[in-house]
Amino acid sequence: MIDLLKAELLRFRWWAAGCVAIQLVVLGFLTRVVDLAQQPDMAYQVFAIAYGALGLLLGLYQMGGYRRPNTWLNLLHRPLAPWKIALALTGAGALLLAIGILLPALVVAGWQEWMTPRVVDTRHILLIVSAWLIATCAYLAGCFVMLSDRRVGFCAGVFLALFAATEATGLGALLLQGLALAWLAAMVFVAFKPDLSAAPRGVVRTVIVGAPLQVAMWIALVLVGFGVEFVWIAQGSHPNNVEVPKAGGEKELENAEGKDVFRLGLANSNNPEAPLWREQARISEIFEVGPSLRTVPARGQLMNLAPMEFDDTERRIRWVFSHDTMRFEGYSLVDRRPVGALGVAGDASFPAPVMPGPKNVLFDRSTVYQYDQDARLVLPRARLPQGERLAGFGEAGDDVALLSDRALYFYDARELENDDGVLAPRQRVPLPAAAGDLQRVDAMELLDGWLISFAFVRSSYNAEGALPFQEIVRVDDRGRVQSVARRDVDRDYFDTWRYQNWFPSPVVYAVQKAAKNAFADGMAPLPKQAAPIPRSMQVLAGLLMLVSLLGAVWRTRQTALSTPARIAWIVICGLVSLPALMALWLLYPKRETVDDVAIAAQPAIA
Repeated sequence: MIDLLKAELLRFRWWAAGCVAIQLVVLGFLTRVVDLAQQPDMAYQVFAIAYGALGLLLGLYQMGGYRRPNTWLNLLHRPLAPWKIALALTGAGALLLAIGILLPALVVAGWQEWMTPRVVDTRHILLIVSAWLIATCAYLAGCFVMLSDRRVGFCAGVFLALFAATEATGLGALLLQGLALAWLAAMVFVAFKPDLSAAPRGVVRTVIVGAPLQVAMWIALVLVGFGVEFVWIAQGSHPNNVEVPKAGGEKELENAEGKDVFRLGLANSNNPEAPLWREQARISEIFEVGPSLRTVPARGQLMNLAPMEFDDTERRIRWVFSHDTMRFEGYSLVDRRPVGALGVAGDASFPAPVMPGPKNVLFDRSTVYQYDQDARLVLPRARLPQGERLAGFGEAGDDVALLSDRALYFYDARELENDDGVLAPRQRVPLPAAAGDLQRVDAMELLDGWLISFAFVRSSYNAEGALPFQEIVRVDDRGRVQSVARRDVDRDYFDTWRYQNWFPSPVVYAVQKAAKNAFADGMAPLPKQAAPIPRSMQVLAGLLMLVSLLGAVWRTRQTALSTPARIAWIVICGLVSLPALMALWLLYPKRETVDDVAIAAQPAIA
């Protein structure tokens, strides 16, 4: 096995050397131009796509050369168990990717750490490891595509799609990628058999291949929905591209100007002051105060939501936040020399990662800070109550508004400018519903307080969001809150569209949702409150389960499956619905009969 591993490494040695050379040139050039450790997440996602494509191509090319019949027979007739041969080949591929990806990235990271004042944290080293894990997973996916039957090989791409959709962060992201790596390796070992076109045998092997195949079939059904949406757009009737949004609908409220938001919300209000407020909205300045932060920084996150640095323009100093020290590390933009660290009110470490905002404002998940250039201090200026997290902020006239996942707070902007203590909120307005469903918050200043519109229409187009509605509340100078109007917003999307991801398979929908949100830790998205599933959609899902069960009964009779296997597949199809039936259809072809053999043996008619 070791000899086969060495031979495979020698076979691709020049490929690895070329990859190292190209990476050193590209990364070396980029690190001279920008700070690679302080790029927004989009930059890292581009690198992940490139590394994934590299690993996928290696897997396709390596196993594509071995799957030819004569080569495959010669490979398997070695005095080694098939799993040992597979381990040698895939181990060589993983080592080659480690040389081609890990080595140059670690060299550049080491140079930046020891030869420059830039910040390199432990999380950046883990990010490089994550790049290797993604490339190796893509490599194993390519191996499985080439070694398995073409009807099912594409299901390995489910794990790559999971990487793009997951909310996991930090060590949780590495754990998720490690689990995906283990599952993909198991899939390759299952596919590494003499008859490449044969279906997997045994319960464990069938689950290893059949589970991701069912998720892939669910994705295929979702893609059909996207195709329908493209036709909808081409017809010009899609809610997102109509010239005039539906009156009273979600898009009308989402795209309306501030004055129209209050006009729509107060149209049917019984409050005696509603006509006056509607007129005032026409001439008053309307402030939109969030939500602008769907997630917040978390300690140890591998990527950045935005560069975690800001510049002191007077002293020409750049302050970069370090997750290791939980302080800002500074260096001069003139001579590139370190100038020390910056903590809370001096040298104290920050309780959570801090992200720079506008006008020398910094914030973490529950605190807003202000940088004093004259004193070179970072001072806390506003704190949310325990258990609340920041979801947005903005200026509102003479006030500053902070939006948390539970309430909206107003602070006096003059105190922010003239004082240096922690501000107390002037008013607190509880959110009428879950923050994850909140699309926009508009505020209009009154003589004795504020009139605030909450539009909960963000996720009403799918099964995860609440039914759309708008609520307008009034808060006076004493902090008393009163709801003055509430209206149900007409849905632009019908129920069949809203639940297109759910009714094809409620089980797979729940599984993929749990997988996306696993290991999210401190970067979990804002919570939503899903509406009850309509009875019509429940009936539709039940009918599809019944159709799948009956289809499995008919299909299994045409296959060579044993009686226990047939019963198991029938039950699974009844529970999982259409994706399981489609997986059954692809995994097990129709059993050949005597008539089929006779027809195949007949000579072709000239």
